[in-house]
Amino acid sequence: MNDNLLKELQKITGKAGFYYKNLVTGEQITFQEDMPFQAASVIKIPILIEAFTRLETGSLHKTDLFTIKKQDKLPSCGALTYMHDGLQVTLEDLYTLMIILSDNTATNLLIEHLGMDQINNTMQKLGCRQIKLNRYLFDSEKAALGIENYISAGDIAGLLEKMYHGELVSKEASVEMLRILKNQRLNGKIPFFIHGKADIAHKTGEDDGITHDVGIVYGKEPFIICFCGNEVDVPAYERLMQDISYALFKEQE
Repeated sequence: MNDNLLKELQKITGKAGFYYKNLVTGEQITFQEDMPFQAASVIKIPILIEAFTRLETGSLHKTDLFTIKKQDKLPSCGALTYMHDGLQVTLEDLYTLMIILSDNTATNLLIEHLGMDQINNTMQKLGCRQIKLNRYLFDSEKAALGIENYISAGDIAGLLEKMYHGELVSKEASVEMLRILKNQRLNGKIPFFIHGKADIAHKTGEDDGITHDVGIVYGKEPFIICFCGNEVDVPAYERLMQDISYALFKEQE
């Protein structure tokens, strides 16, 4: 299984990264797990973690209110861009929508409120070497200069493992972050053949030539599985994500 899986990943055109870890046995399969990738919406996991870090210190509260202004609204994914100007939402609404609908308006509001440097400092403290938030979403000027946000499959997997063991921010925060990730509405990759058979806490990311999905599959033996792809044939890589995820899940039955 391992050799065949790696051979399939090696066939992918473009850049692919992969990380698998069985959270019961400790078995691992990795492929270019430390390679930095343009993050797309997977950068929203570090933003979520920073929000919960600040909730834990008491400097922010779930009920803090934000007003959605016309100038805040960004293109899809999400819901807030379609709501009326002046809508008031809570901090909890923002980070929930950011994850389950990948809401871009919510994301930029959170980056502005939490601070880019603070998010990056938290990631550094957590030992993430490749995760870096360098710009807001849809910042075309910085994107034109080649300034991007970055992740790696290994760094994200490390965060998910801490979350699984109740060691990220606090036990209560870890449980709540996983609950949000389990409510993900974008389920066309890792969960494609597994949806309804097991809980999956995960986050996707997409852009031109970019596709990611990273998460925890709660099979008989829960496992972390992270796919990163830049400059790839997106449909081909997403089909491979579906097939590999299902094969690893089915292997336990």
